[in-house]
Amino acid sequence: MRVVDTEIPDVKIIEPQVFGDERGFFMETWREDWFNENVCERRFLQDNHSCSHQGTLRGLHYQIEHAQGKLVRSVAGTMFDVAVDMRKASPTFGRWVGVQLSAENKRQLWIPEGFAHGFYALTSRVECVYRCTDYYHPAAEQSVRWNDPDLAINWPLLHGQLPFLSEKDGNAQWFKNAITC
Repeated sequence: MRVVDTEIPDVKIIEPQVFGDERGFFMETWREDWFNENVCERRFLQDNHSCSHQGTLRGLHYQIEHAQGKLVRSVAGTMFDVAVDMRKASPTFGRWVGVQLSAENKRQLWIPEGFAHGFYALTSRVECVYRCTDYYHPAAEQSVRWNDPDLAINWPLLHGQLPFLSEKDGNAQWFKNAITC
């Protein structure tokens, strides 16, 4: 595996080594000793798997207590994955990183605790899997609006159409009013 830096030093792209031939491929997607040595020391407690139809945007979510670090990848389709720094004391507070993750490129995105996370489904079906460093705690969850002008995230919206959102995501806080980490 190889680590690729992003514009926010704590957010990392991880590219696995893929061994392929006419039968298919094999790759290692997680190895604790390698991750702790090359990215950061973390213990993962929960795995999640979601399926989204094209044009769906999920996020931007984070937990203020029981903050979750997330290791995200697509196992089907292509998505635009976003991490927003919600750490008030951070030099990159309010900045975002967006990365295309797909079943084809097999990249993963490490999003540390203190970041809001969201993604947009670019293909007809996207299956997203991610490991979390803490359990989901609904009472601690916060959401920031996907289209907040203070964040100015450059979402690659298909045909310029508004994304499909959950009611919760449609009613999320503006960044300036959000509780920070």
